[in-house]
Amino acid sequence: MQESNGASGYFLEGQSANKKKDLGAIRLTEVTVSDKLEGFRASKEHFRGLSFPTISSVCPNAAIIHYSPHAETCAELNPDSIYLFDSGAQYLDGTTDITRTVHFGNPSTHEKASYTAVLKGHIALGNACFPNGTNGHALDILARIPLWKDGLDYRHGTGHGIGSYLNVHEGPHLISFRPHARNVPLQASMTVTDEPGYYEDGNFGIRLENVLIVKEADTKFNFGDKGYLSFEHITWSYYIKQR
Repeated sequence: MQESNGASGYFLEGQSANKKKDLGAIRLTEVTVSDKLEGFRASKEHFRGLSFPTISSVCPNAAIIHYSPHAETCAELNPDSIYLFDSGAQYLDGTTDITRTVHFGNPSTHEKASYTAVLKGHIALGNACFPNGTNGHALDILARIPLWKDGLDYRHGTGHGIGSYLNVHEGPHLISFRPHARNVPLQASMTVTDEPGYYEDGNFGIRLENVLIVKEADTKFNFGDKGYLSFEHITWSYYIKQR
């Protein structure tokens, strides 16, 4: 992206920045980069296909929470705009679901502040420790507080269960502001996602998502003999520091 457009930013600094290269007929669109990502996954052992259609989105399309690109109408990637991709695959040993948001150029102050608020909420939930019997309705607020401090929010739930080589959305538990999230407490060995976001209509979208496994927590004390739980992160992909 940066080599073909001469954009400076996180991925390309120094002598190579702002020097355009002719990459011939290569077009980086929402669909072509999605296909490339699928190719990376297909090269791995036990791959059996995508777990859902990839959400590959740039510019205002990224603000559409369940956007689906089509080759005939999709947008080209823009080095001056945010790119959001939510993707996953089916493997014989499990199902994956991950979202990352990147910028190939120099994001605005507002874009960086919004990304940072989403990341703070993502980390706060992922690092939570809570007593047995806690449901996802009670935990949802942890991911939203950094956004609320700036008067921002998002209109979807914060986490859902994932099956093992099964459904990418699998209940009955979830982490959400919706009332039915109170019905099922989180229990050890459950899988759940951690995916706060922020979407500005007509401008950009941001979301970060990892898969977590609920595990028993080793706490110093055990008030009320309830036992405590925390999360094990099983998604290993770096985050982009927006300079």
